[in-house]
Amino acid sequence: MPSPEAAQADVQIRWMIRRDMPSVLAIEESSFEFPWSEEEFIRCLRQRNCIGMVAEREDEVVGFMIYELHKNRLHLLNFAVHPSSRRENVGSDMIEKLSSKLSVERRNRIMLEVRETNLEAQLFFKNLGFRAISVLRDYYEDTTEDAYLMQYRYRASVEEIAEAETGTRRMAG
Repeated sequence: MPSPEAAQADVQIRWMIRRDMPSVLAIEESSFEFPWSEEEFIRCLRQRNCIGMVAEREDEVVGFMIYELHKNRLHLLNFAVHPSSRRENVGSDMIEKLSSKLSVERRNRIMLEVRETNLEAQLFFKNLGFRAISVLRDYYEDTTEDAYLMQYRYRASVEEIAEAETGTRRMAG
């Protein structure tokens, strides 16, 4: 019988598909005071540079993230884990998946905004290496609340830096 830790670790992160929407909406509703509507999700995901991913455990969606691809950064627009699956590394696994898309040559940072009252999210992202770099006054349409703009910067290895400086590339083999 697998240990509880093994069961918690068994999370698959994959592209979001249409049939995930009811689960994603339920997680959104249970996570935020001002949740996105289904129309807002669909409008965002129809944009060419917008990507949705879900974390799935035993065929059940337990978390999701929506992000935009920009020339030199990823912008995390929405991110949540089902309340019953929090503190089980689901969110950390999703951020690890997202940060694996960073590189020294192209997209080298992840940006996101967090409500000033969402201390849990601020601490979560801070513990993963994100830093608040500015305050966005009256950022949200639904309240007069400020947001913290947080950033995670890619840390290149010595080899990657040397490779980028010389412009050489190793062939996969």
